[in-house]
Amino acid sequence: MAAALPVSALIEKHRPTLDKALESIRSRAYWSPHPEHPKAYGENGSLSLPEGKAAFDALLGNRLDLDQPGTDDWTGGEVSPYGPELSISYPHADPDVLLPAMRAGMRAWREAGAEARALVCLEILARISARSHEFAQAVMHTSGQAYMMAFQAGGPHAQDRGLEAVAYAYAEQVRTPGEAEWTKPQGKRDPLALHKTFTPVGRGVSLLIGCNTFPTWNSYPALFASLATGNPVLVKPHPRAVLPLALTVQVARAVLTEAGFDPNLVALTAERPGEGSAKTLALRPEVRIIDYTGSTEFGDWLEGNARQAQVYTEKAGVNTVVLDSTDDYQGMLANLAFSLSLYSGQMCTTPQNLLIPRDGIRTDAGEKSFDEVVADLSAAVGGLLGDDARANALLGALVNPGVRERLEAAPGLGEVALASREIGNPEFPDAVVRTPVVVKLDGAKPDAEAAYLSECFGPVSFAVAVDSTEGALELLRRTVREKGAMTVAAYSTSPEVTAAVEEVCLEECAQLSLNLTGGVYVNQTAAFSDFHGSGGNPAANAALCDAAFVANRFRVVEVRREA
Repeated sequence: MAAALPVSALIEKHRPTLDKALESIRSRAYWSPHPEHPKAYGENGSLSLPEGKAAFDALLGNRLDLDQPGTDDWTGGEVSPYGPELSISYPHADPDVLLPAMRAGMRAWREAGAEARALVCLEILARISARSHEFAQAVMHTSGQAYMMAFQAGGPHAQDRGLEAVAYAYAEQVRTPGEAEWTKPQGKRDPLALHKTFTPVGRGVSLLIGCNTFPTWNSYPALFASLATGNPVLVKPHPRAVLPLALTVQVARAVLTEAGFDPNLVALTAERPGEGSAKTLALRPEVRIIDYTGSTEFGDWLEGNARQAQVYTEKAGVNTVVLDSTDDYQGMLANLAFSLSLYSGQMCTTPQNLLIPRDGIRTDAGEKSFDEVVADLSAAVGGLLGDDARANALLGALVNPGVRERLEAAPGLGEVALASREIGNPEFPDAVVRTPVVVKLDGAKPDAEAAYLSECFGPVSFAVAVDSTEGALELLRRTVREKGAMTVAAYSTSPEVTAAVEEVCLEECAQLSLNLTGGVYVNQTAAFSDFHGSGGNPAANAALCDAAFVANRFRVVEVRREA
């Protein structure tokens, strides 16, 4: 039976988008094909906000059947951080049945070629984009993000990152020509002549282990990088955030089927409570690629034990801000206040340690002592979150009890400069909403190190008094080298200081933002332009997204023949 979605139709529909993505990863200029304003949806087949909400509501209390082989049970149990139980059941897979079925589709997928694979991926992304409001509800009620953030980060921004990965994957696969004629002169004898073909070949099944906080944003680069390079993808979501990835798998399977490929190239396996199936699956011989976002402990275990697989990890880090001086004091405070507050600090890029000379900093508002800087920053956070409606829109809800426990324990670590307060959410009274806490620490005291040299994920920040800017740079270097960092920020009007900060980040391989005082924040990155993580320090062994993230997901197999 002919494919309902032939490659020729996909070329006409999506090749211009792929070309623009390829241009954008080269230029690093701003571009996005996915509108980030909610009102842009509701026409041309896309769901409006009310339609997306209705589609989400229709999922609640039901079984999400993906028609996969090897389904031996149904499991679920997600509870929204906003309170309601989702009561959705998902397929639990027998890997002895599912994994061979996934591998069965690899040959046709390989033979389709890099362009066809890329364009099928773009069709998947296009259909997900049309359902952005439905996906936003799913992200909101599994991650605790406020709706606007769930819509943007879980929708358009995640889709951008997926498309970015497809572009890198395509570029790397076509870097080597598909065929070549090779001739070597032999003097008076006939030349040696060979006809050579070069075929990108996927490594095997790719295991994607999803996270709780950004189930789509953190997963789409891996999913589409592996799929575009010829690998089947088994999606193992975080047990608290299954729905966004289950919907993703549902869309992918439908597109693959319509394009004439085996839908089992993308499959889902949800785990039973306490099962820990990620560890078992990670050691399966069929699994040749693993992508993981989460704790350092399990990331280190994967890197050390899943030897048969290429492992990509994003783990914990201690993000640091160096404050030396500024010519826009109020802008700096406002920028930092927003960065500390967004999604209750539950981002791998949120600043944790603010390194401030104990003698203070120079500003356009005069000299500011350490205590004044901390007090003014605390006031900025308080002002930003003073209105409960605005606070709910920025903070969202705490994603799990562990974040709440760390927040409540933080005051015992030092002097509280800004206490956390509880905020009610009128629409969701069971939501746990808390403002950030800021704790002052003396960087010279050894007992403070245990606090500021460990990741305290959530709305907890430490204002660390250091002896000087030079001391701050030494501590920054040590922090990145020993603990890793997804982001570093610095504020200084001194060219010498900014150059010194840059040198530390270059040597320790950390992404740096300098003197942000406007509408761009250290904990946000733009697809096609910004790298998320570097892959060069302990926080992550890969960057989203670069050539290294995609190139080792496939190998090039050469066949030589006598010409």
